[in-house]
Amino acid sequence: MAFQSCMEEPEIRPNTPQGNFKSLWEIIDTRYCYLSYKNIDWDSVYTAYKPRVDTVSGASSLFDLMSEMLAMLKDGHVNLYSEFDRSRYWNWYSDYPSNFNSEVLFKPHYLGSHYRIASTLRYNKIARGKVGYVYYGSFSDGFSDQNMNAIFSSFASCEGIIIDIRNNGGGMLSYAEQMASYFFKEKTLTGYISHKTGSGHTDFSKPTPLYVTPNENVKWNKPVIVLTNRMSYSATNDFANKMRYAPQATIIGDQTGGGGGMPFSSELPNGWMIRFSSSPMYDADMQNIEWGIAPDIRVSMDLVALSKGYDTIIERAIAEIVK
Repeated sequence: MAFQSCMEEPEIRPNTPQGNFKSLWEIIDTRYCYLSYKNIDWDSVYTAYKPRVDTVSGASSLFDLMSEMLAMLKDGHVNLYSEFDRSRYWNWYSDYPSNFNSEVLFKPHYLGSHYRIASTLRYNKIARGKVGYVYYGSFSDGFSDQNMNAIFSSFASCEGIIIDIRNNGGGMLSYAEQMASYFFKEKTLTGYISHKTGSGHTDFSKPTPLYVTPNENVKWNKPVIVLTNRMSYSATNDFANKMRYAPQATIIGDQTGGGGGMPFSSELPNGWMIRFSSSPMYDADMQNIEWGIAPDIRVSMDLVALSKGYDTIIERAIAEIVK
């Protein structure tokens, strides 16, 4: 999902270390959407980093310096792209327990080795056939109503299903909306989005409401458990937020990693690209979702259980469905 900004690009600077630094700083200053929300004094950042630009030697040193500055934003949606590297901020998940182990998913009591695959969705019946389990690894991977109808049909005798989106780093917001649509009975307000309208840190448009409209042809009317962890990010964060408002949904696991700002890209004088969060997204109560969605039931992976081949987050989800 993309938004074409109506704002003008900052003044073009010369292709020098100082010009590229100034251009990057101005793009963030005028177009990044979370400076005020995160209480970041961007002027002080400029004061601290500008003298260091004069000490850099070569493109890689300049790149590393500007990447270090961008890390002050603490935003996984902020990346500086050059022909030789891409900056990245990973602390939104690396500072926390993973609460996920891909190997345990393929134990016989979960997906096993004879699971089915619809598009990229892996699914199987678990808990002696009482629960349907689906693992979805990326919202960059598309699926169809026919895929979901086949999955739901195979789970018709189940008491509920689990949608596991742990370690799903995001992708297309349209797929998040499509996936959520199968679990709603009526059109429901799930959030808002605003867009930058000026260079000021608080210059935003009036929030636009976001709704989930139920899918007309494919529906799941029994309980659904959504499993999350810190690596559930961006579009996955948006899906988790939407599912908070689904009538029979429960979120279990760890808080999502966040990533509530819609990304936008701009170019520096030397051709490097900067991606940044430009449009903040909120929940239905106008609370920012940049820092993630808290689960309804917080459960962590138990390492003793894991050593025996069991995922305590999946097990808690099973217990909630068949209790």
